[in-house]
Amino acid sequence: MRLSARVDYALRAVTELASVAGVGRGRPVTAEQIARAQEIPPKFLESILLQLRRGGVVQAQRGPEGGYWLARPAEEISLAEVIRVIDGPLAHIRGQRPEQLGYTGAARALQDVWIALRASERQILELVTVADVAQGSLPEPVTKLAADPDAWT
Repeated sequence: MRLSARVDYALRAVTELASVAGVGRGRPVTAEQIARAQEIPPKFLESILLQLRRGGVVQAQRGPEGGYWLARPAEEISLAEVIRVIDGPLAHIRGQRPEQLGYTGAARALQDVWIALRASERQILELVTVADVAQGSLPEPVTKLAADPDAWT
């Protein structure tokens, strides 16, 4: 699985919002504060936050008291949702969804492999929420997989 820099920055930004701002409009966080805390290029972050706002993940307010906050509780925002808002569907092969591919002959089973891969990715990314990451308390299936030494190679 390859994640773009946009996705990496988006996940870091929403995690920062979850840890700093809490739920709702308690304390908006400026893009500058997020960029500084997560070492994200500020201009790049602005466009990412705009995408996240359009995707319903964050809300924003302009002005001296302005900033960003999560649109919903962090426990309701999965990593998969953030990835989809930024990059679209989770698994594409040559720009197509796996079920749209047409393999023939000996390679026919590859389609099932790509579909299973997407399902596996989805299982983890739907399970883990922004709150889980912000609190450093990942679900047990994730910690179990990450603890396997073979996962690190």
